[in-house]
Order: sequence, then C-alpha cells, then structure tokens
Amino acid sequence: MTPRGVATALYGWMERFARDGVEWDWPTLYGACAEAGVDAVETDPQPEKLAILRDLGLAVSGSYVGLPLTLPFERLEVDSAVLPVADRLAAAGGTNLILNADQVDWSNPVDKTDDDARRQGENLSRIRELVAPLELSVSLHNHASERENAQRDLDSVVRYADPSVGLCVDVAWAWVAGHDPLEWVRSYPERVHCFHLRNQRGPVPTEDLLDGELDIAAILDAVPGYSGWLTLELWHPEGMTPERSMVRDTRRSADFLRGLACR
Repeated sequence: MTPRGVATALYGWMERFARDGVEWDWPTLYGACAEAGVDAVETDPQPEKLAILRDLGLAVSGSYVGLPLTLPFERLEVDSAVLPVADRLAAAGGTNLILNADQVDWSNPVDKTDDDARRQGENLSRIRELVAPLELSVSLHNHASERENAQRDLDSVVRYADPSVGLCVDVAWAWVAGHDPLEWVRSYPERVHCFHLRNQRGPVPTEDLLDGELDIAAILDAVPGYSGWLTLELWHPEGMTPERSMVRDTRRSADFLRGLACR
C-alpha cells in the first residue's frame, strides 16, 4: 500500500469545537488540522479557503457533497450542487469527489428499496460521466446506520453503477449498520476509491483509531494496491468522554496510519 498521505474530514472537528465551546473560523479550523500533522483536508476548496490551506502547507484530498440520490436525476440540481464543487476540487489538485446518499427529508427518513438502489446507481454513473473530463474519482459514501439501507447503498455501486464509480468506505458507519467493512473491502477491492476512518465500540465512536473493535490494519491490508488518501473522521459525540484534544487524537491516529503504510 502506497497511500497519498493522511487527510482529515472536518465534521468531527466542528462537533468537538462545539462541545468544547470553542468559537472557530476557517483559519482556526484548518490551523488545528495542520497542528495535528495531517497532509490534507477534505473540504470544498473555495478560493478564500484554498488560500488558507496553501499558507498552512495543507493539500485538498477531496470534497463531500450530500444529495438525495434516489430522486430522478433532473431533481438533483447537479449543475448547481455538484459541478461547481467538482471544478474547484480539480483546480485545487484534489482527487476524490465523494457523494453521500442523503434522505429526501431527513426529518422523515424512509427505507430504501431495490428500485431506489438502482436509480441511485444510475445517478452516480451520470454524475461520473459529467465530471470525467476533470479526472476526479467519484465515490459513494455509506452513511446509513440500518443494515438494509447500508446494503442498498452498497448495491447501488457494485450492482447498478458504472464500474468507474467507486466506494468511499466509511468503516465506522458500516460497522454501526451491522456490516463488516473488512468484508466489503475484500469483496470489492477494485471499487474502493477512498476511506473514512474511525474506530468504534458497538454504536459508540472511540477516541482514536488505536482503540476499538475494528481491525483497521486488516482492513487496509485487504487493499495492498491502494494508493489513495487515508482520511480520518474522528468523532467525539456526547456519550463518550475524550481524554485528549482533537489535535492529539488526530496526530496519534495519523501516526498510526503512517506506521501501517510503512510496514
């Protein structure tokens, strides 16, 4: 395995800042990521954000866009919701356009059907075709916490999408939904375009990658040819009590990943 480096998503940082009562702006947030020793950040590289990242020596790994992908394509507003982000990402040198399968109405979530999975896969394929000139990887991020919905999301890629569409395997959400992310990776190594990495004890996130029920080393060993980003998504919600700062936990986890890559 020769990953591009260690990146971090930002949601967990924002949640931890809110929990700790820290007021933040983009220089504060990106500066904390740089202090934690990561190589890149998963973000929408709008010009003012990209300037901050460049000053800090941070790359852009990818951008994350949520869409209700079970809707007919014409209702997704791809021209305004996705393509401008993709253009900025490619211009910034990022590689991963990550799409999350949002609920149509998060206040009234519904289970997905096989028809939903098929339509979702078709929509992913059409988006991949639209951004193909930008040479970006397009992948679906699994965020479902229920087993059947997580399976539908997986199926939407491996059964119904063009082979060029990949998976952003969020190992923690797969685990919470009752799936084994190691089996996903072993079964579809060619579809693994990127990772979101966090460890768990049952439904509760652990403080860093080193602690928990998930065998992160085994998951990464299952894709020896992987050359993408290893993206951390640590999360310290209410219900677990972190002993360290997010900066320290991110640095510990990044060092752990680099140790695995160098074996």
